[in-house]
Amino acid sequence: MTDTYAKNTAISAKDAEKLTPRAEFRVFGQGIIEPLKAKMWDAKATLYKVRVMPKETYILSKKTDEANVKVRDGLLDIKTKVGETDQGYEIFQPRGKFQFPVKKEELATILSHLMVEIELTQDEYTFDEFCAMVTAHSDLTLVGVEKKRYGFSVNGIICEFAYVWMNGAQVETACCESEDYAGMQSAVEALGLAGMPNVNYLKAAKKVVGF
Repeated sequence: MTDTYAKNTAISAKDAEKLTPRAEFRVFGQGIIEPLKAKMWDAKATLYKVRVMPKETYILSKKTDEANVKVRDGLLDIKTKVGETDQGYEIFQPRGKFQFPVKKEELATILSHLMVEIELTQDEYTFDEFCAMVTAHSDLTLVGVEKKRYGFSVNGIICEFAYVWMNGAQVETACCESEDYAGMQSAVEALGLAGMPNVNYLKAAKKVVGF
């Protein structure tokens, strides 16, 4: 099973294209974790790591919910939605993790995925310069995200539940993700999540912060 808690490292856009995209089913809300924990045992879940994640900065665009762009561990990380499964699970393709200062060409590609136009006059941009650029644009905003994640698996399907703080507001989330769509469906159903709407981080953050 792929370690979703492995050390975060830079990866070029070219190498990111070689990674197999995963489908994801994720739910957000209040009071969803305790019922899920009760279901985990019946589902014979295998428990993995608990991790308090380093603070992340998500970049939201009013123009799209299909470009997941965030900064974590000093890396500008992007993945984009490339489709959905028959079950409605969203499939995201990694597009690269770029070390700051980020090159102009890499940043231009990321902005295009966010569907905004910003004139780039420098060869590279630091984290602070990038944040200032986002803050100044009316169609973009920054959201500070903190997570305490509990990883487990159900029949080999990667799962987690987590407590999440978005600009200080706390919500709960749970998800299943895999290239095995049929296995995902079984895990989603076993955990009692099937009746809930599939909501990615971008949509949830927009709702929480009112963007």
